[in-house]
Amino acid sequence: MTVNKALVTTDWVAEHKDDDKVQLVEVDVDNSAYESGHIEGAIAWNWTTQLNDQVRRDILSKDQFEELLGNSGITPDTLIVLYGDNNNWFAAYAYWQLKIFGHEQVKLLDGGRVKWELEERPYVTTEPNVTPVKYEAKNPDLSVRALQPEVLAAVKDGNVALVDVRSPQEFSGEVIAPPGMTETAQRGGHIPGAANVPWKQATNEDGTFKSPEELKELYGTKGITSDKDVITYCRIGERSAHTWFALHELLGFDNVRNYDGSWTEWGSMVGVPVER
Repeated sequence: MTVNKALVTTDWVAEHKDDDKVQLVEVDVDNSAYESGHIEGAIAWNWTTQLNDQVRRDILSKDQFEELLGNSGITPDTLIVLYGDNNNWFAAYAYWQLKIFGHEQVKLLDGGRVKWELEERPYVTTEPNVTPVKYEAKNPDLSVRALQPEVLAAVKDGNVALVDVRSPQEFSGEVIAPPGMTETAQRGGHIPGAANVPWKQATNEDGTFKSPEELKELYGTKGITSDKDVITYCRIGERSAHTWFALHELLGFDNVRNYDGSWTEWGSMVGVPVER
């Protein structure tokens, strides 16, 4: 049973993980969680090395995206079911990037590893054999992505809802990054006018997303409504992809963009406005 067009349940994955046209993909910041055990049939994408350009700080180019999916044995007709650690942060980022390059057949496992493990479902350590194919991506649709100049224009305009999904401590400038995180910025604080709605407020204890009614109330109380242009951001773009998913895919907000440059970019730029 599907919870939402963009989500599948753990029961659905257990039933369909071996289907010919379904490919499970675990997306983590690195491959250590996957190597310790993963859902049978899942392949792994490393967020650090495979979903980011390794020279420029940027998403993949079209050629790089085609190479990744082709080497993963994925065709445009493959239903990709994404899940991962950290409450699906990096899986949501992969979902967002797949949408940029026009892969329509993609869903997120609601709850990710957290939900799967709470239900004591099995993991395996064997990796599936993959036969590479040729993948042809669509030209990138950047309507779901915000770049720094667009965010600066939004600050000056004042009519765009900026959503800072980091912790209150990061938002206030008390800390620049969560403990142990290496990507950082020169200054702490937040983008002027942003509302602080930490990503975790959108989830239940088992890692699943809250109901559409709960999400609508959560964001609505902060002035984030479907009639506005919305830009989400965090520190490096993965937590904000999770909130982008909640707003765009679960609530159906039309005009939501993820600022993946996020605070690591904004907090290191000369002359941009910062609030604390």
